[in-house]
Amino acid sequence: MGRHLPDAGCFRGCVLAAVTLSSLAGFLLSQAIVPTGSFRPSTAHSRQGERMQNNFRNTISVLAILAASGAAPALAQDLDIGEVVVTANKMPTEKSKVGSTVYVTTKKDIEEQSKPTAIDYLNQIPGINISSSGGLGTLSTFTMRGLPGQYTKTFIDGIDISDVTNTSVRAQYDQFLAGDIDRVEVLQGSQGALYGADAIAGVIDISTLGTPEKGIHQRMYGEGGSHNTFRGGYSLNSGFERGQFGFNISGLTTDGISAASAGTEKDGYENLTGAIGGRFDVNENLSLFANGLFIKGNTDFDDGFGPPPDYLLSDSDAHSKYQQAAGRVGADFKLFDGRLSNTIALQYSDISRDSVSGTGGVSTYDGSRVKLDYQGSFALTPTLTTNFGADWERQHADTSGGVNESVSMGGGWLQAIWTPMTPLTLTASIRQDEHSVYGGHTTWRATGSYNIFDTGTRFHSSVGTGYRAPSLYELYAPGSGNTDLKPETSVSFDFGVEQHLLNDRLTADITFFMIDINDYIGYIPTPPYQNIQTDGVTRTRGIEASLAYAPTNWLNFGGAYTFTKATQPDGSRQVRIPRHIINLTASVRPAEKWTVSATTRIALDTVDFGQEPLDDYVLVDAKISYKPTEATEIYVRGENLLNQKYEVVKGYGTPGLGVFAGFKATF
Repeated sequence: MGRHLPDAGCFRGCVLAAVTLSSLAGFLLSQAIVPTGSFRPSTAHSRQGERMQNNFRNTISVLAILAASGAAPALAQDLDIGEVVVTANKMPTEKSKVGSTVYVTTKKDIEEQSKPTAIDYLNQIPGINISSSGGLGTLSTFTMRGLPGQYTKTFIDGIDISDVTNTSVRAQYDQFLAGDIDRVEVLQGSQGALYGADAIAGVIDISTLGTPEKGIHQRMYGEGGSHNTFRGGYSLNSGFERGQFGFNISGLTTDGISAASAGTEKDGYENLTGAIGGRFDVNENLSLFANGLFIKGNTDFDDGFGPPPDYLLSDSDAHSKYQQAAGRVGADFKLFDGRLSNTIALQYSDISRDSVSGTGGVSTYDGSRVKLDYQGSFALTPTLTTNFGADWERQHADTSGGVNESVSMGGGWLQAIWTPMTPLTLTASIRQDEHSVYGGHTTWRATGSYNIFDTGTRFHSSVGTGYRAPSLYELYAPGSGNTDLKPETSVSFDFGVEQHLLNDRLTADITFFMIDINDYIGYIPTPPYQNIQTDGVTRTRGIEASLAYAPTNWLNFGGAYTFTKATQPDGSRQVRIPRHIINLTASVRPAEKWTVSATTRIALDTVDFGQEPLDDYVLVDAKISYKPTEATEIYVRGENLLNQKYEVVKGYGTPGLGVFAGFKATF
C-alpha cells in the first residue's frame, strides 16, 4: 500500500514551491552577492571594500532564509535519537551519547541527489570545504575546520587510503566516485588518542557495501549529460544465514571543461572504481572478514602558472594517472561469554601515480602501506566499558624526485566509556606512539554528553590532542628533507548544544570549535623543512549551526551555516577557505512516484595565495525523479542552474550549467 498524501492540489503546489526555496534563495542571493556581467572588479581594493560592506548583510539574509525555511541539510548532522555511529569511540555508540562532533551521510541522502563524486557530498558537511583545480578528477584542496587535508585521516572500508608519496600524507579525494558509497561518518576534532598520526582535524570513514538483508540484491544505474559525461555502475550484495558478500563496480568518463579558467581546450577524466567484501560467521564467537578496493583514474589538466595577481594558466597536454589497490583481512572473536570483543586485521595499500607536464616532463610516484591492528572491548560493569588496542604500520615511497625511503610507527591506546547516570556519558582515552625517526609521542582525549530528556536538550563537548608525523618527503626529499623534524602537535576543543522540538521533527544544533597546531613544519624561508618555533602556530576558530525539519515523512527541509576563521603561522588567512558557508536543501514527494529535491551552496569571503580575494558564489542544483515501480527510477538533474561564473582556485575553471538524465534499477 502506498503512502497517503493530501489531495488538495493547492496545498501540493505550495509544498512544491517550498521545495524550490533553496533554488529561489540562491537566485536572490546571487543578485545581491555576485555582480552581473564581468566577475572581475576594477581593483582588488574596491572589491575587498564591497565585500566588507556586503558580507554581513548577505550572511544575515541567508540566515533569515534558513530560519524561515526551518532548514538543515540531510547530509549534515543527522541527530535522530537512537542513531548509532562507530567512529567516535571505535565501537557502535548511540549518537545521543557521543560528546564528539559526528556528521553522517547515508545511502538515502546520496540516492536523493544522485551526484557523481564523494566531493559533492563531503562539501555539504559543516566544517568541510573542497576546492578543485578544474573539473572532475583534478587536484583538490581539502580542508576540515580550516585545516588542510594532511590533518584528516581517511578510511574506506577500514583501509587507510591516504597517499604516502605526497609532500604531506593525504587522501586523493578527487578520485572517489559516489556510486559505491553506502555511508559516510565524519568525526571532527583532534583524534590522536584513538587514531594515531594525522587525525588532527578529524577522521572520515567511508563504507561501500553496507549490511544487506538476506537474499541476493542487485542494483544498476546509468547517467549521461553535459560535457559528454557518462557514468554507470553495478552492485551485488547478498546476506545469508552465516554472513554476507558483496561487490560494486562503477565508472565515469567525461570530456570535461578547461582546467584553466582562460583556456578553451577541454580536459577530460576517466575513472573505474571497484570494491569487494564479505564476512563469514564461523560460529557465534568467531567471524572472518575480507575486503578489497581498486581505483584507477586518468586526468587531463592544464599547467604553466603565471605570476600573481592573475595566475594565468594555459591550455596544455598535461595529464596524470592514478591507481590504487588495497585490501584488508581479519577476524572478530569474543571471549569470556561475549564480554570481551576483539578484532585483529591486516591491511595493505599500494598507490601509483604518474604525471606528465605540458612540456613533457614525467614524474612518478609509488607508495605502499602495510598495517596490522588489534582492538578489544571489555564491559567491566553495566555502566563502564573499556576499549583498547595496538597497531603498527610501515610506509614506503619511491619517487622520481629522489625519495626512496621507509618509516615505521606503532602505538597502543586505552579508552574508558562511563555512564554514571542515564543522561550522562563520559569518555577518556590516552595513546602512546613510537616513530622510527622522531621517537615517541603521547596523545589524549576526553568527551562528555549530557541529555535533558524533559526539554529535548543535549550538551556535548570534547577536548583532545593530535599530531602529524613528518611525511617521507619532508624527511628525505633531496635538498629539502630534514630527518631532525618533530611532529606537529595540536590541541582541539568544541562545545555544542543540540535541541529537539516538535516530537523530534525539528532538530537544531550549534557548536563552537577551536584547534591550535604547534611546531608547524615549513620553510623559513628556504629549505630544508623545519619546525617553526617562533609564532609557528596555526589557529582555527569557528561555529557550525544547523537545523533539520521533517514535518511529514514525505517533506524535508535543511540548511547549515559554518563560520571559519583560520590563520597561518605568520598570521595571514588560510587560503581557499570561505569565511562563511551556507548549505540549503529541500526535498518533497508531491505524488506517489515523484520526488523533487534542490540544494544550494553559498560561499562568502574567500582568499587564495597572496591573499588574493575570490568572488563570492551561489551554486544551485536540483533533481526531479519518477519511480515507475518500487524497483526503478528515472530522473533529470541540473548542476549550477544559475550558470554561475566563479573560481574556487585562482586561475582554474569551474563547470557552468549542466543537465544530466539517468536511471536506477534494483532487482
